[in-house]
Amino acid sequence: MFTTILLLLGPALGFRLLGALGISRFASWRASAIHGLAIMLVATAAAHFVPSSVTVMPSHDDLAAMVPPFVPFPRAMVYVTGVLELLGAAGLVRATTRSAAGIGLAALFVLMLPANIYAAIEDIPLDGNPATPLWFRVPEQLLFIAIALWAATATHSTSSRRLLAGTRPGTRDTVATRR
Repeated sequence: MFTTILLLLGPALGFRLLGALGISRFASWRASAIHGLAIMLVATAAAHFVPSSVTVMPSHDDLAAMVPPFVPFPRAMVYVTGVLELLGAAGLVRATTRSAAGIGLAALFVLMLPANIYAAIEDIPLDGNPATPLWFRVPEQLLFIAIALWAATATHSTSSRRLLAGTRPGTRDTVATRR
């Protein structure tokens, strides 16, 4: 039940430790949480493609069983959401695509919420384990949405701001002073 949360929090704490040790990319909790979400997404996306013979994680069949009956082509939808999770993870890592990835992932998490609710209500197991209860699934999904939106509002790096402002790095030269 707590595996997905651990896949988020473990890497986020690890990244924050790296930030405390001087790696500037992880100098904030926001950056560490965003990268932790990316790691979690890679791990959860892998389950979308795993055959049922693999028993160390939920399989494609497990995830297809979670898809509510009103969603067409459940097996294909599992593949599509897996690809979207991988693309979202890649987008979170790059500062230039982080905002778009955050918005896209927030929308994806909202769209996947009915599957989580359906799996909890219908008591659908994952990898042979009992279904995760609704009281845990909904707040967990809200946490993922919140971090994705946090990523969407992340500021650009200093070099991006300089570029947008027309300033050359290391100088006070701006587009206005060159005219």
